[in-house]
Amino acid sequence: MFVVFVGVLLLGSRWVPGRKVVGRPDSDGVTRTYNLNGIALFLIIMLLAVLGDVFDVISLSVLHTHFAELFIVANVFACVLSAGLYWQASRNRSESTGLLRGFFFGRQLNPSLFGVDVKLFSYRPSLIALALFNVSFAAVQYDANGEFTLQMILYQAFTFIYVLNYFQFEEGMIYTWDIVAERFGWMLTWGDYVLVPFFYCIGGWWVLQSADSIHGVAAAAICLLFVVGFWMFRGANEQKHRFKQNAEVSIWGRTAESLDGRLLVSGFWGVGRHLNYTGEICVYFAFALTTSFSSWIPFALPVWLTALLWHRARRDDRRCRTKYGELWERYTQRVPHALIPRVY
Repeated sequence: MFVVFVGVLLLGSRWVPGRKVVGRPDSDGVTRTYNLNGIALFLIIMLLAVLGDVFDVISLSVLHTHFAELFIVANVFACVLSAGLYWQASRNRSESTGLLRGFFFGRQLNPSLFGVDVKLFSYRPSLIALALFNVSFAAVQYDANGEFTLQMILYQAFTFIYVLNYFQFEEGMIYTWDIVAERFGWMLTWGDYVLVPFFYCIGGWWVLQSADSIHGVAAAAICLLFVVGFWMFRGANEQKHRFKQNAEVSIWGRTAESLDGRLLVSGFWGVGRHLNYTGEICVYFAFALTTSFSSWIPFALPVWLTALLWHRARRDDRRCRTKYGELWERYTQRVPHALIPRVY
C-alpha cells in the first residue's frame, strides 16, 4: 500500500499538468523548474479515496486498522531512501562528509528521480497521507455510529483546510530555507514520510474515541483560535512572498514599507518578526482542543511544535543577523518582538 501510494504520486508529479515555476538559484548557482501540480494530485487522491469508500470499492478504515504496520513500513522506507540518496551521492562524487553526518543531514541539495525533485516531492506523500489518515478516523466513526460528532466535523474541517492551503500556495515552498539551502538526508526524509503523516494526526485518535459532543461556545472559541491563527500563519507567509516578487506590492491597503528595500516592515512583519510561527502554533492548538482535554497526549504535538518554532525563530534571528548585519539591528529596533506582540 505504502509503496504504491508513493509511486502513484511520483508518476503523477511528473505527468499531471501543473504550473511551471523557476526556483531561486541554489548555492551552486543552479536554477530548477518545478511542476507545481500538488493541488491537483491532492484533490484527485482525496476525491477517489472518499468516493471509493462511499461506493464500497475501498475502505478508508484500512488506514486506521493497519496504522502500526504502515508506521513500520514508513520508517523502513525513510531509511532505505536515505541510504539510496547517500549511495547516489557517493557515485556522483558529491561533497565528502562523514558517514553518519552525510546520512543524517544528506549529501545532495536537490536529488531527483525520474526528473522529479525528490525534496519538494516528498511534501506531497507527507501531507496527502496525513489528510488520508485524518479522513480514515471520520470513516471509522461513521461506520460505528452512523454520524459524526461536532468534534470530528471541526477536526476534519481544520485539517483539510490546512493541507489544502499548503497546496494552494505550493509555489511559496520553493523559496523556503528547506528547499533552497537544506541538504536532503535522513532528517528531512524521516520528517516527511514518518513524522508528519503519523504524528501530526495524533489528535484524530482521541477525537474518534470521544463520545460526548463539545459545547457550542467551546466550539466557537476553537474556531476563532483556528481562524486567527490561520490568518497570521498564511497571511504573514503570503505577505513576505508577495514582497519578494514585487517590493511595491500593497499590504493591508498601503504600499509595502521596507528597510533599504530588503526587509519588510509592513503588515504582520511590522508587528512581529515571526508571527507566521505564532499563527501555526495557534492552528495546532486548535487541532488539539477538538479532543476536549480527554488526554494530554494530543497536546504534546502543539507543545513540541511551540518549542521547535521558538528554537527556529532564534536560529532565524542569528542567521539574519549574520546575513544583514547592521540592517538587521535596525529591523529588531523597529520590530522588537518575535512571537507575541508587546510581550516576546
